[in-house]
Amino acid sequence: MKGLRAFSLRRRKDDLREEIESHLCMAIADRVAQGESAEAARQAAIREFGNPPLVQEVTRVTWGWLWLERFGQDLRYALRQMRRSPGFAASVIGTLALGIGAATAMFTVVDHMLLRPLLYKDANRLVAISEADRTGKGANDVPWQDIQEWRSRNHSFTAIAFTGSMNGRNYIETKNSAAEVYGVRASANLFDVLGVQPALGRGFFSDSSGADEAKNAQTIILSDAAWRGTFQTDPNILGKPIRINDTSYTVVGVMPRGFSYPKDIPQLSQVWIAAQIGNADQGRTYDALHFEAIGRLRSGVTLAAARAEMRALQQSIAPEYTDPSIRKDHSTVNLARYTGTLVGSGTRRALLALLAASGVLWLIAIVNVTSLLLARGTARQREIAMRGALGASRARVVQQMMVEGLLLSTIAAALGIGVAVAGMRLAEIARPRSLNLDLSSHLNFPILAALCGLTILSALCSAAWPALLAVCAPIEPALRQGGLHSGAGRRQHRLRGILVAAEIAMSLTLLMVCGLLLRTIYNLRQVPLGFRSDHIIVANLSIPAYRFAGQNLVPALYQPLLERAQHMHGVQSAGLMSEVPLGQTFHITLSLYLNGRTVSAMLKPVTPGIQRIFGFPMLAGRFFNAQDSPTSEAVVVVNPAFAREYAPDKHDPRSILGQTMWRLSKNRPMRIIGILDNERQTSIAQPSQPEVDVCLCQITPDSGIYQPSTIAMDLALRTDRPMNQVIPELRAILKQASPELENASITTMNQIVQDSYGSQRLAAHLLECFGGAALLLCVAGLYGLLAYVVTQRTREIGVRIALGAQRSTLLWMVLRQAGALLLVGVLAGSALALASGRLLRGFLFGVSAHDGWTLAAAAAVLLASGLLAAYLPAHRAAHVNPLEALRSE
Repeated sequence: MKGLRAFSLRRRKDDLREEIESHLCMAIADRVAQGESAEAARQAAIREFGNPPLVQEVTRVTWGWLWLERFGQDLRYALRQMRRSPGFAASVIGTLALGIGAATAMFTVVDHMLLRPLLYKDANRLVAISEADRTGKGANDVPWQDIQEWRSRNHSFTAIAFTGSMNGRNYIETKNSAAEVYGVRASANLFDVLGVQPALGRGFFSDSSGADEAKNAQTIILSDAAWRGTFQTDPNILGKPIRINDTSYTVVGVMPRGFSYPKDIPQLSQVWIAAQIGNADQGRTYDALHFEAIGRLRSGVTLAAARAEMRALQQSIAPEYTDPSIRKDHSTVNLARYTGTLVGSGTRRALLALLAASGVLWLIAIVNVTSLLLARGTARQREIAMRGALGASRARVVQQMMVEGLLLSTIAAALGIGVAVAGMRLAEIARPRSLNLDLSSHLNFPILAALCGLTILSALCSAAWPALLAVCAPIEPALRQGGLHSGAGRRQHRLRGILVAAEIAMSLTLLMVCGLLLRTIYNLRQVPLGFRSDHIIVANLSIPAYRFAGQNLVPALYQPLLERAQHMHGVQSAGLMSEVPLGQTFHITLSLYLNGRTVSAMLKPVTPGIQRIFGFPMLAGRFFNAQDSPTSEAVVVVNPAFAREYAPDKHDPRSILGQTMWRLSKNRPMRIIGILDNERQTSIAQPSQPEVDVCLCQITPDSGIYQPSTIAMDLALRTDRPMNQVIPELRAILKQASPELENASITTMNQIVQDSYGSQRLAAHLLECFGGAALLLCVAGLYGLLAYVVTQRTREIGVRIALGAQRSTLLWMVLRQAGALLLVGVLAGSALALASGRLLRGFLFGVSAHDGWTLAAAAAVLLASGLLAAYLPAHRAAHVNPLEALRSE
């Protein structure tokens, strides 16, 4: 349509031109016929008709769509300007692409993690409900009896549902293999509360009285991912029996694509079965099932009002707990918007901090481009003044310059997409596996909308201001010789200086923040780990417990697997551990009574070879050995944190040796035989917590800790062979032990240590890129300003040299100007950096948020880089040839 319209306009213009020429020819012919000369007749006819180009322009306005034609003219002119000044165009496009790309990449991550709406109906009315002690600390799961009390007595929620994970690892069995899934035990009304129903089939039968519980027995609902991945979108899946962990279920529904609950389960497909409440689960004991509760607020009820009512209810419920230790942890209720629980506060702060950093980089890019366009506008002052003198309106000139800025921003946005995707892929590579962030390189509508918004805003910010300043400058001084040195030019020069100082201040802020995180990483690397991490390969085993139902997992699976691993070529030692140090796989918490006190500690089943693999040093006593068997005395090893907390003699932690802790099974008390030195357990930044290690071979099915201690294990190997040679043999051994173990996650201990730096390392890498880019833009802006100043003052510098000025004096003159800008920027940036450092307190380790040495180092780097950038135009100014300078104007 636009092409047809343009073709039609061209034809109408040609017709109008021919009609005007025809009218003039007829008028001239009439006057010649009356006896006038041809030249006099032509001049009289034109004088009578008026200015033909003006007539054409006025007529063209009446046709409409004039703005589109002028836009096309401005666009063609902008393209010609780009061809004439490719260096300037490349500088503007590259700067904007860097700023837009960084901001878009970070917004993509933040949008996916924090902003993207959930598939649940009115998700802002969903509230996560948990129980805590009297101080409100803790987020404990809720027994079924409490949920029933809440359902019958509360007035704040339309309904309350609950979920709990199925025990252990869960596998959907198929003909040839088994696929691991995340199994959820759900209340029958879960999907009603969430406001989402299956896309295929039906949900569970829901009756508030629980009368339909029997109808829901042995039924299952699949997630879309499980349906597509395991059953290849079988349209006849409804009503079919499937087996999970050797138990048969009937498929009654398939949820919509993209639906999941809970939301924070990474990488695994989900399935839901209806929770079956037995007699033992109807009490308020440790043995009863506990659930995560979620409720839907009634319309008009605030979260604060619901919290007040639920806490009042819990005060009347808590006395029904007969065990004081259990009652303590279920004394009150905590409520939180479910959407606010999906991302941890630490991750949320990290994302927002990185988004702010990318925003600062974008601002630096905008300021830099604005500075460049100001210089461009000053250099084109005579051209703009000439246009004004010839009748061009200020609006028309501003429009032309805005189109030029919009063209540059559009090209930069296109390149920014590539920068954003590349940056996200690099961030995905650097992301620790333990950090649950989605950094997949995909852009959706909100991202593209944000990109368009940034593009338009970039054009407005970077082009509008210089354009307005340029058209508002007086015409007469610009047309005179030397008009570039007018007061308006000096004002624009001062404005550019302010912009460069702002760039310096913002760049110093990013460099300071980057320096703090780099020092944090350095300090974390200096922390003694308490174990060796070299030449260790770790396989995280997802144990298919259903295959070993009725068997003792230790002799049936673990011991044969360990023996095969120990006989692998190049393996010096092999061992099993429920979770290796700094791992993020499977935590076991031990709670029991010791010497009249409640003991809370980490529990780790291990094999004797673990000490040789990791080199754990002993502070006292001994570690497990081959003599510790299922029939020998039950023994445990503790760490110093446990010994200091629970030793009979607080001044002598070794007095805990020989103490009996609890009974592993009937008539088998466990004796403490050793104290391991402290090691970093879950985080390098956190001190060791009380820990109890148990010999795996002594755990039998009649042990109270058998189930939680055997459903997951890490297999660790010490070997001098390369990892890529060991892994194929190790996978073959794992497959031989159980087919499901073939796809176990395998990594190195060094990689686990690197991953333990978590969000600090990822943030440090990203801020290295942001800080480096900011420094580059800042230096480029300072260089561009000084180079422009030297160019504008070439004649003045030539006169100074001709009059005897020393070249060193001219060099100092330019460097002094650069130094003043750097000093102002550093002073302003220091205040901004110190204020920004407070936002990083939760990420720092071993360094203050207001560390003076880091600020000084960042300022020194910025000053050195700035002076180096200033030296080049200063050197050029000091070596100007006075004769050429005086001829230049």
